[in-house]
Amino acid sequence: MYRLVFWLTYPLLWFISILPFRLFYLVSDMVFVLVYYIIGYRRKTVKENLDLVFPEKSGEEKNKITRKFYRHMCDMFLEMIKSISISNEELKKRFVFTNPEEFERIKKLDKSIVAMCGHYASYEWLIALQLHGIDYKAFGIYKKVKNPYFDKMARDIRGKFNGVLIPTVQATSQITALEKAGERGIYAMIADQSPKRFKKTHWIDFMGIKAPVFIGSEILARKLDMVVVYLNVEKVKRGHYAATLINISDNPRQEPEFAITKKYIKLLERQINNDPQYYLWTHKRWKHRNRPISEDSIVID
Repeated sequence: MYRLVFWLTYPLLWFISILPFRLFYLVSDMVFVLVYYIIGYRRKTVKENLDLVFPEKSGEEKNKITRKFYRHMCDMFLEMIKSISISNEELKKRFVFTNPEEFERIKKLDKSIVAMCGHYASYEWLIALQLHGIDYKAFGIYKKVKNPYFDKMARDIRGKFNGVLIPTVQATSQITALEKAGERGIYAMIADQSPKRFKKTHWIDFMGIKAPVFIGSEILARKLDMVVVYLNVEKVKRGHYAATLINISDNPRQEPEFAITKKYIKLLERQINNDPQYYLWTHKRWKHRNRPISEDSIVID
């Protein structure tokens, strides 16, 4: 069944991917109408999230954010498909790395990099970083796709740009092995997912709402003494993005406990407050907010 679904779907995806950008974004406009007006994909979740985070905004303001968000979300989904056939030259032009000198500074420290990012702007085209002179191998930590054929397609796309995907369950062991072998890398980690409520959970104020948070990036950086940066991706205009490395810590072992996680959250909050339409509001980030915090949970102040 997985194979059948893949081979029935892939020809359409490939056809969309080779369209000229003018027609490509016309398809995205049509998908927007379908997703926003007809299907209403997760409209209730988006409304709940915006009401929680921006109680001070008027209904009309939140409606404008919602429409802009859905347009961006459809663009980003289509841009993921565009990765099937996009050339190195085109991707490099559309996803710009603004401060390569920061990478050169870090490189002199002879340390690997944990690049913390959020579900903001374009996390699909992060594969372009190596096209801008970053000669560390790029790794993306991801959750495996259930359909093994689509999972392989995702890994093949990253491989085309010299990137490697590491499943979340294997991340610690694989990264530790690479570090022991002396291989330096840049590890992109989307760190704003909503964790499952295990017995012991870390909670933090995110956009003014107490919510559980992953601290795995901080733990890994401390364990392996890796430089931590925030990968600040901005949408410049339709189909064009700019990424900037913002330093969080060169020496994570010397940071107070949870300081790295708090700095990351503050940087992500700043982006969301500046341009909220580019955050993934369909993501149920605050779904545990009304549940009691267990006695052995840790609240990050």
